[in-house]
Amino acid sequence: MNKSYKSYSHLFTFIAIILMLLSSYAFSEVKIPSLELNLKEGDGVDTVVPAMKIISVLTILSIAPAILLMMTSFTRILIVLSFVRQALGTQTMPPNQVILGLSLFLTMFSMSPVWNAIEKNAVTPYMEKKIDQDVALEQLLNPVRTFMLHETRKDDLGLFYEVSKTSKPQVEADVPMTILMPAFMISELKTAFQIGFLIYVPFLVIDMVISSILMAMGMMMLPPTVVSLPFKLVLFVLVDGWSLIVSSIMKSFQIFS
Repeated sequence: MNKSYKSYSHLFTFIAIILMLLSSYAFSEVKIPSLELNLKEGDGVDTVVPAMKIISVLTILSIAPAILLMMTSFTRILIVLSFVRQALGTQTMPPNQVILGLSLFLTMFSMSPVWNAIEKNAVTPYMEKKIDQDVALEQLLNPVRTFMLHETRKDDLGLFYEVSKTSKPQVEADVPMTILMPAFMISELKTAFQIGFLIYVPFLVIDMVISSILMAMGMMMLPPTVVSLPFKLVLFVLVDGWSLIVSSIMKSFQIFS
């Protein structure tokens, strides 16, 4: 637990360094630019290209957080928690802010082994200037790649290899990120929807039972969801639903299985 708390406290430092390494990976020849405000006309290509490079780096930094979220367990957790809210029929309870916040903290918890590996092999040596940017980026991507490969189905990987018409690699380390990332996303969506279906089943049974009872009593004008909502809430509280849901989500990852 101490390691997990330590990784939480260094999370924003990790993200800042990861963003910097990603930008340096995309533009390995670009040095850290200085910022100057100059409104005069350019004399040639030499004055235009550096500005274009700066804009490109800023563009990558703006989309890097979204890319990082797509390479973690955030997608699966968020979709499953959204399914729980819809299955309960509570509309906006819990609110979206609560769902997003819980998803982020569960993502930090589930990714803590990956954060620890990144801190040990990439962040700390890079901050101590023991390794350069290229080595740090490689050490940073290795645990993330391992996590994504463990959570990605082979059928999904084969789908993108078939679409791109490229030869399949002999070892997992040779899988390019351009194929691994969309395959990982497809696998995460498939797993999240499977878990969501299993969550829906008991609540659907309650809705069907309540609807049948109301029809038998001749109360067809009363919406069944109004009557079934208290019963679903009682059932969810009695079985400690949030603990069961969170436990099931965590156990669905290979790292905790």
